[in-house]
Amino acid sequence: MAVENINKEEMKEDVSAKGMETSETVDNAADNIADKDNEVSADVNAENQQEEKEEKKEPTLEEQVAELNDKYLRKLAEFENYRKRTMKEKAELILNGAARTVEAFLPVVDDMERALENASKTEDIEAIREGMKMIFQKFEKSLTSLGVKKIDTTDADFNTDFHEAIAMVSGMGEDKKNKVIDCIQTGYMLNDKVIRHAKVAVGQ
Repeated sequence: MAVENINKEEMKEDVSAKGMETSETVDNAADNIADKDNEVSADVNAENQQEEKEEKKEPTLEEQVAELNDKYLRKLAEFENYRKRTMKEKAELILNGAARTVEAFLPVVDDMERALENASKTEDIEAIREGMKMIFQKFEKSLTSLGVKKIDTTDADFNTDFHEAIAMVSGMGEDKKNKVIDCIQTGYMLNDKVIRHAKVAVGQ
């Protein structure tokens, strides 16, 4: 009986030891599989990173030149279209401005034609003079509508921005020194810009 008990105990220990060995073997196998998975994952990640690097790779010099050349051609085409459009608008503005000017003076031309016809039919100089005066006033009104105005020279100080001295008059006294004595030719401004200086005689 004692022998049998001893054999049973030995058998239990033997089975237990073998079970532990089996368990250790399974654990080792699982660790090995996990290590292999980690290695495979690392390899995949490395490959993915390499692909990402290749995708983010800087463009070549030829590609950069081609891209810049394309941008330049596009900008050049846009500028050319802008230049043509601006020139067309400028030409239209000039034509419209000329048409507006002519239109403003047409009534004056009509009055002059009528005055010339009537002048041949009358000997009344005063009536002719009065008609010319009315036409001139209408002409000045047309100029004003276009932004044209006379340069005032009445008792004005000589100013080279507005006046052109064509004569110097001496002996006029100190109060007339550097003053406009007489206007020989009227000067005009268009929208505050001198388009013709007034020709004047200046005291000295």
